[in-house]
Amino acid sequence: MTDRLVVDAMVDRLKAWGTTRIFGYSGDGINTFLGALRRHGNDPEFIQARHEENAAFMAVAHSKYGVGQYGADAAAGTGIGVVISTQGPGAVHLLNGLYDAKLDGVPVVAIVGQQDLSALGSGYQQEIDLPALFKDVAAYCEQVSVPEQVPGILDRAFRTALATSSPCVVIIPHDVQQQPEAPPAGEHAEIATAPVWEAPRVLPTDSALDAAAELLGSAQRIVMLVGQGARNARSEVSGMAERLGAAVVTSLLGKPYVDESAPNCAGVMGHLGTSASAALLGRCDALLIVGSNDPWTEFYPAPGAARAVQIDISAQRPGNRYPVEVALVGDAATTLQALAGRLAPDEERNDAWRTEVRERVAAGRTLAAQRAATGAHPVNPERVVAELSALLPDDAQVALDVGSCVYWYARQLVLPESVPAHLCSTLASMGCGVPYGLAAKLMHPGRPVVVLAGDGGMQMSGVAELITVAARWRHWADPRFVVCVLNNGDLAEVTWEQRETEGDPRYSATQHLPSFDFAGYAELLGLQGIKVTDPEELADAWGRALNAESPVVIDVHTDASVPLLPPFPQGAAKLPAMRAALEQEGQAGARALRLLNEYAAQEEKLFGQ
Repeated sequence: MTDRLVVDAMVDRLKAWGTTRIFGYSGDGINTFLGALRRHGNDPEFIQARHEENAAFMAVAHSKYGVGQYGADAAAGTGIGVVISTQGPGAVHLLNGLYDAKLDGVPVVAIVGQQDLSALGSGYQQEIDLPALFKDVAAYCEQVSVPEQVPGILDRAFRTALATSSPCVVIIPHDVQQQPEAPPAGEHAEIATAPVWEAPRVLPTDSALDAAAELLGSAQRIVMLVGQGARNARSEVSGMAERLGAAVVTSLLGKPYVDESAPNCAGVMGHLGTSASAALLGRCDALLIVGSNDPWTEFYPAPGAARAVQIDISAQRPGNRYPVEVALVGDAATTLQALAGRLAPDEERNDAWRTEVRERVAAGRTLAAQRAATGAHPVNPERVVAELSALLPDDAQVALDVGSCVYWYARQLVLPESVPAHLCSTLASMGCGVPYGLAAKLMHPGRPVVVLAGDGGMQMSGVAELITVAARWRHWADPRFVVCVLNNGDLAEVTWEQRETEGDPRYSATQHLPSFDFAGYAELLGLQGIKVTDPEELADAWGRALNAESPVVIDVHTDASVPLLPPFPQGAAKLPAMRAALEQEGQAGARALRLLNEYAAQEEKLFGQ
């Protein structure tokens, strides 16, 4: 008779998969498991968030900030993200973070408590049909019914999460947790498994590589669209761009994986992207997509205007966003190496295109500088991020919340090659910024963290997780944790969407945010708070925060009237609706209309047709 319980076997299996920490919040449905963590000396380490949704965001970010390709994480000792919650409301709260993992393609394992098996089906307190709840979000979801299932279900959850880059869910009823450990004996219907997984080596066929080389070799104006699938192919992307004389643009998720300072790097594509990327995508005759599934289809070349090759590790994705002629299914780095061997170095070919690319990129950087210098009241948010770009330490980690701050990140922040940056991109859920920053800090406690967030995202969940920062920062090797709040009193991204997409004036009842003293709140928590209302104070504020000996909240009062104008030519088509909406606002929209016209004139001068 063993004294070990099912939950002790679970803890051992988690450690076998390289799990170093578990994010979550306690509840009676998982109390037995939490007791096992205590008996195991808090190994893996339990990280208490202020809300299960934030714990799920932390687990996703843990995987994103992990070492290299996700499959290497367990071997590197970091493990993929693991989150735990009780049944009922705790389980429901996990959904937002798990959908972040699903849509951004990130492996996460969720362990969810459940009422006793004997109570299920009776409408018991906090009883929810958990398999039905997680059916859409999870690539694998299974409920443990007997102790012998535990190793196999956990192993399959981790393997599936890694193999599919998806969230997986293990449901463990409370009474099953309390039963004695019973390793499967290998008898009939008792399945013995092992905690092992190896990333496959995926390569395209020779015929596909030959076809891609022929297509690209005959093109004159090539653009490479680089996504997060190129996370381990930075040098191969750079080498291929040089060989082809290509411009490099990125998806939002691909931004951290290229050399943004290179003269052929045009920045992020799409509605929140750069004018240089839009101009070059509109001019190319060939498109090489590397590990991207970017959704901004109106910013791709018009169908038929460019021939396309797509590299992706998943055979499901090529042709998903653009009509490609050649699909190369394989790892980005290895595939680019194989493709490069079939292409002659471009020493003179495409010189005119190379020149155009450099000119467009230079014009884009001029436009970014002009916009950061454009007067606003109190502070132009573009200048806030531009000032950070000049001061960001090479060993920093960046986390983004969702909102207008993402536009300024995409257009103004030039990331050093050593700086990771992550956000909830495809789901685009507000409130992820500080949870992401905490996961980054826990992953690499000796590196500074910078979180960019709006007041909307901070009010949604960021202020709660600052309590977590205050509780933990004294244990960090490097105490620098900077949260910059772009505080404009408005849900600015949605406000500008109302004007652009609907042609409607700003609706104050839905868009106005209550005032909140973020700097003062930080001081109440024992952190440092810096309030900025003058753009000339920005450099000093950033300098103080990035050299502080405790976490800092920079509360920058920014101007919600600064327009979120899409890049031209797509943005030019939106101007009439935006202007009409602002004219309906009367005096309240006068400054926004003036700034919109100023931004449009700058764009027209540098990128007008």
